[in-house]
Amino acid sequence: MHRLWREAVQRSRDLVTELIADDGDLAQVAKRPFVDGGAVSLRWVLVVHMVEEYARHSGHADLLREAVDGLTGE
Repeated sequence: MHRLWREAVQRSRDLVTELIADDGDLAQVAKRPFVDGGAVSLRWVLVVHMVEEYARHSGHADLLREAVDGLTGE
């Protein structure tokens, strides 16, 4: 499982490197918009979405830990 995660992280890093190789523009907009026609920038994906996803998964891990040892965080 850890290997799959590392491979996914590397693919993401490679893609971001490729996307910013020309001019380093994090404001570039996604090529595939949402169904409603809206689109997000690379900056939004990296700063907002990725932080949100990591926080969500960290919360899940914390719930599992609490289920095991019964301790809760502050």
